[in-house]
Amino acid sequence: MALVGTPAQIVASIPSPPSNGFELGPLTFRYYGLMIALGVLAAVQMGVRRWEARGGDGDDILEIAKWAVPAGLIGARLYHVITDWKRFQGRWFDVVKVWEGGLGIPGGLVLGVAVGAWVAKRNGWSIPDLLDATIPGIPVAQAIGRLGNWFNQEIFGKPSDLPWAVEIDERYRPAEFADSPAFQPTFLYEGLLNLAIAATLIFVEKRKWLKPWQILPLWIAMYGVARFIVEGLRIDEASLIAGIRVNHWVSGAAVLIGVVWFVLLGRRETPAEDDQPLADDGKTGTPKVDV
Repeated sequence: MALVGTPAQIVASIPSPPSNGFELGPLTFRYYGLMIALGVLAAVQMGVRRWEARGGDGDDILEIAKWAVPAGLIGARLYHVITDWKRFQGRWFDVVKVWEGGLGIPGGLVLGVAVGAWVAKRNGWSIPDLLDATIPGIPVAQAIGRLGNWFNQEIFGKPSDLPWAVEIDERYRPAEFADSPAFQPTFLYEGLLNLAIAATLIFVEKRKWLKPWQILPLWIAMYGVARFIVEGLRIDEASLIAGIRVNHWVSGAAVLIGVVWFVLLGRRETPAEDDQPLADDGKTGTPKVDV
């Protein structure tokens, strides 16, 4: 914790890192990218352990990650560029500079999960079982990845004197708040909410409260609520539709779609063929029996 403010009113706050990267020989490493990489590794490891606990082969998760992770990064960058395209006018080469920040989580989640499901379907693996094993790791990865925003001094809210307010260097502050030393750490709020989502998903999954596929819309709805709340606290420039931030529209749609989908799946009585329990060989169908 650091102390900022006038001598008459000292306010405790969280300092921002002195730099957003480090050099190793001729190479420069950005903490933003490292946090994303650590998040991906954590999610993959969680998926492997949870999949193996269900009798599956951990290599299945690695095969899915090989395709889903790059797809998620591409989707996240495309979402950011499409929704904030004005920032790239006249400097379109900056579109590839993902190490400077700018990943739209909704786009990454949609494309990453879609490609992961496609890989599972192509290999004949049980998609519902794989969702149960892998979905909780995604919000954990998001929580770790959000620490990258701390290093980049971005994704913060209005000026604040709360003990957990984050200090922002003057060069990163919006012009209207140039004299404000500390702000709401909205990246931290979203990270903590994602950890709560992961814990909730694991809790309800272990108690067998969900039907096949339901963990996916439950996660979508919960993340939509969390993102809607956090988006309302952010003050960074954003594209608007009818005067409302694009991410507010997307979050609201995620909540609506997730809730409706979750309810419809709950009413379904007869599971589809690919909803059968995981067999001993890690695929759907009747468990193997040695004869």
